[in-house]
Amino acid sequence: MKIFVAGHRGMVGSAVVRALEKKKGVAVLTQTRQQLDLTDPVAVDRWFSREKPDQVIDAAARVGGILENSRRPVEFLLDNLRIQNNVMESAFRHGCRKLLFLGSSCIYPKHAPQPIPEDSLLTGPLESTNDAYALAKIAGIRLAQAYRDEYGKSAISAMPTNLYGPGDNFDPETSHALPGMITKFHRAKIKGEKEVVLWGTGSPRREWLHVDDLAAGLLVLLVKYDGREIVNVGVGEDLTIQELAEKVKKAVGFAGTIRWDSSKPDGTPRKLLDVTRIAKLGWKPSISVEEGIASTYPWFLQNAPEARA
Repeated sequence: MKIFVAGHRGMVGSAVVRALEKKKGVAVLTQTRQQLDLTDPVAVDRWFSREKPDQVIDAAARVGGILENSRRPVEFLLDNLRIQNNVMESAFRHGCRKLLFLGSSCIYPKHAPQPIPEDSLLTGPLESTNDAYALAKIAGIRLAQAYRDEYGKSAISAMPTNLYGPGDNFDPETSHALPGMITKFHRAKIKGEKEVVLWGTGSPRREWLHVDDLAAGLLVLLVKYDGREIVNVGVGEDLTIQELAEKVKKAVGFAGTIRWDSSKPDGTPRKLLDVTRIAKLGWKPSISVEEGIASTYPWFLQNAPEARA
């Protein structure tokens, strides 16, 4: 079976490739951005016409934290729409038997019930700091459902919670909270600084799923799930950003203090996913946040350019 992993160099895509490479009877297809520009519909269609993968995992996306989302809403909306539209249209045109689209937990309303069930989608206003990205992902979900409704195609959509792990973006200007903290604490430790300043109040609550756990969950969905409805993939437990910061601080070995800059935005107050649906398929995460951070920091030291900046 030929499985194309779009976005294989990203954190999610690379984890999916690692998981697939352990499976027998699977040929993993990948293309770098230089080899195949997923925003180019002609190039994408030509590639699918030639390779004809049996299954597709669409993990390709333009992603970033609050700051990057706020600065570049046009790019976050247009780039993600182009990528997912091109991949889905060409995949099904050229015989793809099953496609898994990766959404995000930011598709849900800012004040959704907690834990967030899948049917909360489109029941309230989005978080304004990343609504462009969220709207693109919502469009991808609806396109997958439309292919199922109109043409009977096997298109499923998974909504991961906040992710971290090897391959993450550690740039404090464009990253999500956890990897950005790793960089800030590491640099402060190296420079002998006594204080690290973090955005917001530290009060919002988030769950954090190691990317290798996500990859395992996605493979379960490929085998066991073929429904129209979206599926949350998360931990089912959360912690405050302040609690997270203390865990990262400990793993990095920074001995100073944390100061919270409350003039900066917090984002959504809480974002915990209801994972009942995927749990019924027999999947649950196996890597605790403490274990995950402890293993991610050495990867950061060996591979991230921010570790040497």
